[in-house]
Amino acid sequence: MDYEYLFRKQQELDSYIEENLESANRKDLFRKKILALQVEIGELANETRCFKFWSRKGPSEQAVILEEYVDGLHFILSVGLDKGLTYASAPLPNQEWDQTDAFLELYRTIHVFYAVPDQENYNTLFRSFLLLGQLLGFDEQAILKAYQQKNEVNHTRQDEGY
Repeated sequence: MDYEYLFRKQQELDSYIEENLESANRKDLFRKKILALQVEIGELANETRCFKFWSRKGPSEQAVILEEYVDGLHFILSVGLDKGLTYASAPLPNQEWDQTDAFLELYRTIHVFYAVPDQENYNTLFRSFLLLGQLLGFDEQAILKAYQQKNEVNHTRQDEGY
């Protein structure tokens, strides 16, 4: 995946959003983005329904799940940029997890990165996110295309005062 491209596009979006914020709203953006990331991951989990052992209803359509996934990607890129960190491709660990395990691990790595926002913890966070994407059945091309589409939507929303 072209991570440089993703970080560049995210930086453009973040700059556009932040230049239109009032100064009072610029405080603690990292903290707010971490919470937003956790919420987006929760929305993603809800669409997969992987944890809903009590329900017979299946997951949402893959397109809906992918859109929620790239919402999370926007915030993962953004929190890295806030701390001056990027991600370079690395092999994903060979885990025998189901989706529930992957979500729990992702929440754990978000918490660790929030507590100690360094390169090592960011790499671990990013890899756990990519591993979840793999378990959800997404390839790099689908993720990149969905990210580009959602990035355009996010720019439009900002133009319209979202």
